[in-house]
Amino acid sequence: MKVLKFGGTSVGSVKSILSLKHIVENEARRQPIVVVVSALGGITDKLLSTAQQAVSGNEAWKISFEEMVDRHHKMIDTIITNTIDREDLFNKVDALFEQLRSIYFGVYLIRDLSRKTQDAIVSYGERLSSNIVSSMVRGSMWMDSREFIKTEFAHGKNTLDSVLTNKLVRDAFAELPRVTILPGFISCDRDTGETTNLGRGGSDYTAALVAAALNAEVLEIWTDVDGFMTADPKVIRSAYTIDELSYVEAMELCNFGAKVIYPPTIYPVCIKNIPIRVKNTFNPEGRGTIIKGKVENDSKAIRGISSIKGTTLITVSGLSMVGVIGVNRRIFTALADHGISVFLVSQASSENSTSIGVRDEDAHKAVSVLNKEFEAEIEDGAMFPMHAESELATIAVVGENMKHTPGIAGKLFGTLGRSGISVIACAQGASETNISFVINARYLRKSLNVIHDSFFLSEYNVLNLFICGVGTVGGKLIEQIRSQYEQLKEHNRLKLNVVGIASSKNAIFSRDGIDLANYRELLKTSETSTPEKLRDNIIGMNIFNSVFVDCTASKDIAALYRSFLEHNVSVVAANKIAASSRYEDYAYLKDTAMRRGVKFLFETNVGAGLPVIGTINDLRNSGDKILKIEAVLSGTLNFIFNAISADVPFSETVRMAKENGYSEPDPRLDLSGTDVIRKLVILTREAGYRVEQADVEKHLFVPDDYFQGTLDEFWKRLPQLDADFERRRRLLEAEGKRWRFVATMDGGKTSVELKAVNSTHPFYNLEGSNNIILLTTERYKDYPMQIQGYGAGASVTAAGVFANIMSIANV
Repeated sequence: MKVLKFGGTSVGSVKSILSLKHIVENEARRQPIVVVVSALGGITDKLLSTAQQAVSGNEAWKISFEEMVDRHHKMIDTIITNTIDREDLFNKVDALFEQLRSIYFGVYLIRDLSRKTQDAIVSYGERLSSNIVSSMVRGSMWMDSREFIKTEFAHGKNTLDSVLTNKLVRDAFAELPRVTILPGFISCDRDTGETTNLGRGGSDYTAALVAAALNAEVLEIWTDVDGFMTADPKVIRSAYTIDELSYVEAMELCNFGAKVIYPPTIYPVCIKNIPIRVKNTFNPEGRGTIIKGKVENDSKAIRGISSIKGTTLITVSGLSMVGVIGVNRRIFTALADHGISVFLVSQASSENSTSIGVRDEDAHKAVSVLNKEFEAEIEDGAMFPMHAESELATIAVVGENMKHTPGIAGKLFGTLGRSGISVIACAQGASETNISFVINARYLRKSLNVIHDSFFLSEYNVLNLFICGVGTVGGKLIEQIRSQYEQLKEHNRLKLNVVGIASSKNAIFSRDGIDLANYRELLKTSETSTPEKLRDNIIGMNIFNSVFVDCTASKDIAALYRSFLEHNVSVVAANKIAASSRYEDYAYLKDTAMRRGVKFLFETNVGAGLPVIGTINDLRNSGDKILKIEAVLSGTLNFIFNAISADVPFSETVRMAKENGYSEPDPRLDLSGTDVIRKLVILTREAGYRVEQADVEKHLFVPDDYFQGTLDEFWKRLPQLDADFERRRRLLEAEGKRWRFVATMDGGKTSVELKAVNSTHPFYNLEGSNNIILLTTERYKDYPMQIQGYGAGASVTAAGVFANIMSIANV
């Protein structure tokens, strides 16, 4: 036989209760079943709130009462089609409502609501719903749970008399009807015969008690979800249903906020090794979750994540606690005597402090109770007054396989740390099936997502990108991400989720991701943005695994890096300004990224997509020392000096470089050597030397006065240089040489200069807009390492930025 329990949502609407009927009648064809039902969804709360109205003398209780009557009547009118059956059911239901009305009226008259009266009131929810279900399911027998679920009053509350209950259940079901309908939740005091209840969620408990007493084949809990989820799907969209859980894992998840089943439900069936199957009334074909003694063939260390909002952490501390026996007994006895539940305990090994986690609603009372308990010690100064910290949340990471996997706690806290999330308190039992910790509540969503993602509970690893700049490089990058999106999902199990895009004037944000096929149109209709607004939005979203990607040349945007890194947002920059700014600022960004466990990457600052900076870092990390760097670092200038000829004057080559997208938007940055100087400073710093832009010795080829005034004035004057360049070009050609603008670092000393190189020099045959870098190191002293290739262009720069992003994804 089976026991099936249906929750409030399963009997809360016409659609759900008809689904219940179909499920029950199908099961009854196979074997005898016992069906336990809750009150209609929301009715228990309505019963209690109406009681509060009555006891306060508010005549609105009558309206609330009639609303409950009307709801049940409408349900009966809709689902019971047989006239005789419907009339019979109306009589039963109305008789119950008459009793309930009398109780409410009494409460209203005498302004008293005792525990006994309140228990009687809430019992009507299940009594009404179970009678409706029994009338709907043909051939079923209704039984009153109060006849065999017995409680006793002890320690200020009703507790189950399990021995008597087991005996009475077996006696009541000595002959099993095909279908038995029971009201859940309600019970009866064994001594007084008064109606009691098993507490909120008690219908699950009723079903478990019956299943255990009758040695049922399985206990099925029918609810409005497909089963236990790896995390809260309202917070984590990638959360999915867990096929199997052990009893221990299910209990841990239930205790920490996974409101799928009532925690006491598990024990009665666990000791009888009766599996629990959680199913969805609205999706009966779904597999659901099976809970049993042992889960086979599971490789995941973590099974699920659960959380409790509204946590307050109370710290009991004082030097008098060290080595004193009985302090913790006093703490927990005092709290238990006042009905305060503690769900987390964390104690320092020095014993001078114990932190306990309670729900916010219990915090004030708990502080008062503990201050009273330790009043003498606090007055003497041996202990401090209780310290309560609220606006916290507690997370539990659950899985029996954790005890077989070394390093889980290290990975967990390391993952949180890299995301900028501080753990305020933690607790782990020796069984290692649950690691619980307390964090600031504002980081709850971020914490759940990053843990779910990092421990392979998600189907995909997710990287959340904020892309600033949609010009040539930014536009190409977005195209590349869009074209590679499905490939990365399929082969790398990686989702590049673009959650923010900003142009020079507008910005759009979406936690769920932006449509990359339509982002330009979305930008046009979005609100205007400033660097400050951009910063506040990104930090305010507080999103996990986030990366800020700067595809601009803006000084104001580069100034935001510090805030992003300090808030554990990685930075990938095509923008050279930050890495070539004051050395102290550069060093601070690098140090902050290292301290915070995030990335500050700027490979495309030099050589576009060429692996220059990464190679230098690899050499240094392996113990090599960079002695000298010689490089042609400007694709623009190399293009200009390759294109210049008798037919193509100097001014025309500059214009061609601009039109082909090789130069900066303002080509004077290239011609003045500013761009090359920045690149040289960046390489020198990455090679381990301290240098500023002002330290670079400059030998330029365009007079300084050409860099004054407006850009239009520059273009007008530029042809005046053509004749001199042509004269010098002819002399160079006669000598068999070519111009190259060379950046040099030698022992920390830096310079840039337009040099003439002959045909034997590695720079001589450098084509188009290519870059070349020669690295002389202690290991590559006689034959320098050479890196050469495209050093300019939107596509290769975007590809380099993309490669930096991927390196973060693969950490």
